[in-house]
Amino acid sequence: MISEEKLKWLCRRGSLELDKMLNLYLEHVYLKAGHDEQQRFQALLNFSDAELLKFLVDGQVPEAKGMDSLVKKIRSLSAAGT
Repeated sequence: MISEEKLKWLCRRGSLELDKMLNLYLEHVYLKAGHDEQQRFQALLNFSDAELLKFLVDGQVPEAKGMDSLVKKIRSLSAAGT
């Protein structure tokens, strides 16, 4: 399992918008999420900034299994402005 500090570092991206969205999820949902969802989030952080922008901002859906629900959750959390 990746430490929370390392995850915070991995959430730092080249775009302020991505930083905010990823950190919002990390701070408010990640620790309460199930193991599978935590694993998907860690895998999501391996995508490039350009891919993350497509998924989280432009609304494209990742092809990886189960990733679409995580991306939707991050988008809705960001839209709610938690």
